[in-house]
Amino acid sequence: MSDLSNPSIIRIARADGEEALAAPIDLADRVRTLRKERGWTLEQAAQAAGLARSTLSKIENGQMSPTYDGLKKLAEGLGISVPQLFTPPRHGSPGGRMATTMAGQGEAHVTTTYEHELLAGALTRKSMLPYRATIHARKFEDFNGWVRHDGEEFLFVLTGQIRLFTEFYAPIDMKRGDSAYYDASMGHNVVSLSPEDATILWVTSLA
Repeated sequence: MSDLSNPSIIRIARADGEEALAAPIDLADRVRTLRKERGWTLEQAAQAAGLARSTLSKIENGQMSPTYDGLKKLAEGLGISVPQLFTPPRHGSPGGRMATTMAGQGEAHVTTTYEHELLAGALTRKSMLPYRATIHARKFEDFNGWVRHDGEEFLFVLTGQIRLFTEFYAPIDMKRGDSAYYDASMGHNVVSLSPEDATILWVTSLA
């Protein structure tokens, strides 16, 4: 809920139930910046927000503090939430990090069940771990129990057919183009159903 006695301050509910107080910013400058980022004239922005052009002009020039209803209209017109009106824009320069891995040149890790080819190995402190996997396993019993680890995981079938076993769900048969996203702390295993070893793209979160 916003503090309407000072429209440049807003209290934002967090996931833990507490309220975070956003740092005060210049609402007039923020609205003007958001409008110009969209390439809109005052008339266009006012029309999108359902406000009079003169009202929007006064807001942008710091001559008027909008009511909460006005803030809602303004946010909706700009295509953002009310809290985003009070969130300072990020001005940090792009990190520019990049890594390419040519086909077959990833770092190999071979086990009896999977053959992993780690991708983007040149980057350190990654937030994601992408790798291409060739699935040797043909039945659940090929594994020594469940595979489980921290983070979340995305799986995309590249070739062949697989069966995805998970601890809390029935097995799922998947073919090329199918994908799954799941909690990696839940037990999971993958086996090939096709005569040839299936291949999949796995991306695991590290954060």
